[in-house]
Amino acid sequence: MKLLDPYRLGTLDLPNRVVMAPMTRNRAYDTIPNELQARYYRQRATAGLIITEATQVDPMGQGYPNTPGIHTKAQVEGWRQVTRAVHEAQGRIFAQLWHVGRISHPSFHDGALPVAPSGIRPEGKGWTADGRQEPFVTPRALETDEVAGVVEQFRHGAACARAAGFNGVEIHAANGYLLDQFLESSTNRREDHYGGSLENRARLLVEVVEAVTDVWDSRRVGVRLSPGGTFNDMYDDDVRETFGYVARTLNEFDLAYLHVIEKELAGGHKASALVREAYEGTLIVAGGFDREKGQAALDADRADLVAYARYFISNPDLPARFALDAPLADWDTDTFYGGGAEGYVDYPTLEEERPSLAA
Repeated sequence: MKLLDPYRLGTLDLPNRVVMAPMTRNRAYDTIPNELQARYYRQRATAGLIITEATQVDPMGQGYPNTPGIHTKAQVEGWRQVTRAVHEAQGRIFAQLWHVGRISHPSFHDGALPVAPSGIRPEGKGWTADGRQEPFVTPRALETDEVAGVVEQFRHGAACARAAGFNGVEIHAANGYLLDQFLESSTNRREDHYGGSLENRARLLVEVVEAVTDVWDSRRVGVRLSPGGTFNDMYDDDVRETFGYVARTLNEFDLAYLHVIEKELAGGHKASALVREAYEGTLIVAGGFDREKGQAALDADRADLVAYARYFISNPDLPARFALDAPLADWDTDTFYGGGAEGYVDYPTLEEERPSLAA
């Protein structure tokens, strides 16, 4: 089946088209990856490609407890044990570079307000540094001369990812976080050259891509987008125009891929179809896929690779289970976010669970 066929991704050879999607798991204590993460990712190294959990490029980019960073020497050393473990298991792993923007709380920043393109408070509640949920606060709009500093944070994060031994990086411009906040009309009300027109709203993402591809070969860099996504109180006045423009603009960079979160858009269109029309390179699609739906997406040429999240939590050997059309283990939602080994590194492989099926 096509899901299990090899694929040439930029300059990297993948043994299959089953991608492990980025998933926040909140187990990087003091923001430093540890032996637990090394075990977790190593167990899943048969994925064609692993994309790590979202990883903040600066302390101001943190918005959840115990999420990893990639901007200090200690964090680089922590990630190095992860990449070493994955590579020893013959796997491939990209770091997802992240800044949450307004989806944060002053408790993460010694009382300072989170930053955003505009001072617009998101509806709902977010997490505090000590793990409580409280209403979001109104963020501080970045000054024009501060935006270059954000670009440098992504550049530095990309350099740290190289030092940590990753195979590449993914720029997180989805799900209502900082780069997405600049892109979408609901969260960007700026009147400088980072706001207003589509070109201006996309400017920060373009500058981040330029910075990251100064550090990495562009064919080792991906970008994640969420056209039509509403997570973190997001919307855009013209999804097709905005994300079509972004996809066409990113054609200029010869990236490894675009990674799109599937969403049903107005008029019955799908987010992946919108991007597929505009983008000429490799497309990864994520969001609610199982074996059959993933295969159908590849067969219909709606994507080149398919990313799986929850199925990879509870099935560390997911490609092998797909190959055998074997039963998939259920996940425990209570252990998704935070904790220790339980619900993280204790899910058995098919061989451990049912040796007769794996034979």
